Amino acid sequence: MDKLQQKFSQADILTTYSSLVRRLGLQLVARMPASVDLNDLIQAGMIGLLDAMGRYKEEPDAVFTTYASRRIRGAMLDELRSNDWLPCSLRRSSRALGAAIHQVEQRLGHTANESQIAEHMKMPLNEYRVMLQDLHGSQLIYYEDFVRFGEDEPFLDRYCIEHTDPLSALLAGRLRGALIDAIEQLPEREKLLMSFYYEHGMNLREIGDLMEVSESRVCQLHSQAVARLRGQLRELK
Repeated sequence: MDKLQQKFSQADILTTYSSLVRRLGLQLVARMPASVDLNDLIQAGMIGLLDAMGRYKEEPDAVFTTYASRRIRGAMLDELRSNDWLPCSLRRSSRALGAAIHQVEQRLGHTANESQIAEHMKMPLNEYRVMLQDLHGSQLIYYEDFVRFGEDEPFLDRYCIEHTDPLSALLAGRLRGALIDAIEQLPEREKLLMSFYYEHGMNLREIGDLMEVSESRVCQLHSQAVARLRGQLRELK
């Protein structure tokens, strides 16, 4: 048994650090949509604290509070991700796609087409389109965009006021203006698709009929448009 557990019982540690769990939960929920429940985050955070207790090995340079904070935040984020059906691997692909599109367009100085993006990502065009198909349902904003990972800046920090509901900030404020600007820069076909889908509430089949393409092609174009928007929003200052 390590020194920490020799000094305190499990119940003592839970009591001692429960305020830390609550503080971290409050910090996180302040940046989340109103639908996120603080008690759910605290419950997940307590599980993270228990995990930290079991894994922590006291060393000369190790501070339990710092170590536990990472485990608690990680458990809370896992709880948030459990409500998001899109797997982590596809979220990573979505972020990589947004970054790739932005890099290609910065280099070319104009909107990149599918072949140029696929070439930049070192994949055949048909494989690129399969990836777009798999990414259908990817979101413009993920929970990770509200929180800091290491030295990375959550890109919503540039647009959202501290302790406000970020979805409200999306509807009124700098983020809304940035999003409008980003949509205006989409290729006409993708801009039209987004208008049909979000403004007019049309389904993929209906959009495909109007655009004279298959439903799967609409899925691909939608995924690509979302990736373009994410890439642009991340780069705007």
